[in-house]
Amino acid sequence: MHGRASVDGDRRTSGDAGRPITIGLLWHSINSGNLGVGALTVANLTIAREVAEGSGLAPRFVIMGARDDQQPSISLPNSRVVPIDWRSLRPGGSIWRAMREVDCVLDIGAGDSFADIYGPRRFSFLMISKLMALARGKPLILSPQTIGPFTRRGYMAPAAVVMRRSRAVFARDELSRDVAQDMAPSADVRLAVDVAFELPFEDRSHDRGGARLRVGVNPSGLLFSEAERGTNRFGLSYDYAAFTRQLLTALHERDDVEIHLVPHASSNRDATDDDDALCDRLTKMFPRAVRVATFASPSDAKSYISGLDLLIAARMHACIAAFSSGVPVVPVAYSRKFSGLFGLLGYDTMIPVAGMDEAQAVAFVLKALERRLALAAAEKAGMAKVGTLLADYRETLRSTFLAVSMAA
Repeated sequence: MHGRASVDGDRRTSGDAGRPITIGLLWHSINSGNLGVGALTVANLTIAREVAEGSGLAPRFVIMGARDDQQPSISLPNSRVVPIDWRSLRPGGSIWRAMREVDCVLDIGAGDSFADIYGPRRFSFLMISKLMALARGKPLILSPQTIGPFTRRGYMAPAAVVMRRSRAVFARDELSRDVAQDMAPSADVRLAVDVAFELPFEDRSHDRGGARLRVGVNPSGLLFSEAERGTNRFGLSYDYAAFTRQLLTALHERDDVEIHLVPHASSNRDATDDDDALCDRLTKMFPRAVRVATFASPSDAKSYISGLDLLIAARMHACIAAFSSGVPVVPVAYSRKFSGLFGLLGYDTMIPVAGMDEAQAVAFVLKALERRLALAAAEKAGMAKVGTLLADYRETLRSTFLAVSMAA
């Protein structure tokens, strides 16, 4: 996964003998400030490449996702990028032209954007791009993602049309599967799991188990700013900012703990959704804490996290990075996607959206710190399910890749 991704029309193949195949990765991103979106991209591309090469094909990729020129790009080989904005989605625009070029389309919906909670603008972007793939006659697979919530008919009807016309719809949790099946009963809806569980990384587990426990805290700039403004649009039963300060105070007072402040989502445009800025603030309040530098890629973040003894995280893909690298984790849930995803794997140790106050949430984390060996065992059992849950997705990719390559 080293080597810079091309943005200038590079059409190289992987170099191995085999029929070429061009795979569109829709609503993926190589330069999102949120490393979770990047984790989905790297992991899904890795899975698709493994399946294609294992089928004797030489894949290259066209990555289509939201434009964010202020963030550095993840290095990916054999790929080119087509940014999505209003201009690119116009008739005859760059997305329409890219859809002509690809043989099939894997649409991951930026993880959780195939819903009505983000408003009409984002939903319109998602729908137009999906309909372009279908209008071009390209097999469309909805890669494992959160589906819904959908509560308004103006959103539900077009979303159902897309699901019915897709070759397969993969939900990354049971509630999303149920939502999709209820909305589009005739669609081919299947259960999988988040592809980021298979994100490549460098194992640093040898850093664990020292004289001082390396406890990572991934503070969410989004939740913190919500609490400070008093808006609380996610409906948390506790003040997230107060909880974070109380937790860090409790950890800071322990001689056997080394705090690592771990950012996982950065924004050069929105200071209210920037973990980096929040980590800077918290470092001034807790000077013994290690302020972890901004990561260059999702795999770098996962590699660092793999060396921790415990992670408390409000960004879901930071939680996945810990879980899949054997690091005990306490997810700080702010939506149903947390309980749906980790519940699917039999893991229920998380701070829920509702039901705790600040003191109870801090006590919950401190108890988890003492139970970290049991949590690691639960994660190991959960990871045994991941391969099974992704097997159907891999097989669908294999059959689709072979079919389109023979038809070319």
